[in-house]
Amino acid sequence: MNPLAQELNGVLADSICFRALSDFGRRIYFPKGIVAQTAEANAHCTLFNATAGMAVSEGEPMALPSIAHYLHDLTSKESVAYAATGGVAPLRSAWLEQIRKKNPSLGNAPVSMPVVTPGLTAGIAQAADLFVDAGDVVLMPDMFWGNYRLIFEERRGARIATFPFFDAEFRLNLDAFETALNENPGKVVMLLNFPNNPTGYSPTVDEVETISAMLVRYAQAGNKAVIMTDDAYFGLVYEPGIATESIFARLAGAHENILAIKVDGATKEDFVWGFRVGFLTFGAKGVTAEQYGALEKKLAGALRSSISNSTNLGQHILLKALTSPTYEEEKRAYRGILEARYRRVKDILATRTTGTPLVALPFNSGYFMTFRCDTISAESLRKVLLGEKVGTIAIGERYLRLAYSAVDLERIDEFMAVVFEAADKLNMS
Repeated sequence: MNPLAQELNGVLADSICFRALSDFGRRIYFPKGIVAQTAEANAHCTLFNATAGMAVSEGEPMALPSIAHYLHDLTSKESVAYAATGGVAPLRSAWLEQIRKKNPSLGNAPVSMPVVTPGLTAGIAQAADLFVDAGDVVLMPDMFWGNYRLIFEERRGARIATFPFFDAEFRLNLDAFETALNENPGKVVMLLNFPNNPTGYSPTVDEVETISAMLVRYAQAGNKAVIMTDDAYFGLVYEPGIATESIFARLAGAHENILAIKVDGATKEDFVWGFRVGFLTFGAKGVTAEQYGALEKKLAGALRSSISNSTNLGQHILLKALTSPTYEEEKRAYRGILEARYRRVKDILATRTTGTPLVALPFNSGYFMTFRCDTISAESLRKVLLGEKVGTIAIGERYLRLAYSAVDLERIDEFMAVVFEAADKLNMS
């Protein structure tokens, strides 16, 4: 094992951060190579800096005029230059401020500095690299984003084990949640995604408290728990009583055997899907600033070995947006647009409670709602809708996901009518 990895492991040794690491996580380190030496030179060398492989003219990275033309408010250092492996430092600090502001119950609990990843997908994949070994069990509800299979099962060789998201009364199935935990003693990796994709469901405040208590009991029994929170749709909550904070806030300092990993980013929160700017933030009780720093270095090594660094351009645009005086007002306006679409879908569903093969699963947040197809095939319905020039997502043969976030309010009625009519015709055929 490389001495630098051994050094980081030594710093982490008495914490859940080390005990939960995968084999790769224990072996990875951030090398004292080009990137580290360049960072050192940037801090000390004012005469000449011949380190990084960038073309520079009069102290500024060279940018083609045909590209610079579109970057009026950004310098070439903010746009075409490399970003640091872990991300633009001021953005990382600003994002941590955002996390604490949006999750007041986190309080002053020590957490790591957020590390930038190229989108949330990469953030989940990097967390999996660090903490998931072949053969590990990854727990999640049975309603989950299909890409998790590629990340955990195909890339890492783990086994996804699911439990029913809802019970027979369409309530969050907390009993199944706890049973799944107890059936996997020793170490478990769990992924929680709220607002959920595909259902659009977020737990109530009481449900979050119950889930947190279950995980603490699991940890108190001597088990290790790595809890990843996929917070892609954070902030898009449309009903009272629903938890508006990430469950990360409850878990980051809950127990010495719980490592909470917050995976979030600008993708949906800030309506910049193509920017590919995500963040990984770690939280665990008793972990010191030095240990968080060591874990960040391991993550930086994992990033260096895979993607090198994330988009500098996107990071600096996001940083400027976060400091804009109209930023919060703009986000409220856009969230209002999505909520209006949500409420119209709810109103329509309230009129279609009988005589249809489609049963709406509970939803209260996010971008989506999902139908359970009781007497027809979801895939068959998807194909029929394609013929009507309407795109939807079939999840196996049982469920059909609708992204009402993508349909203008004035066309929601038409959209839902086409879906119901196609389902009714298919049911009668």
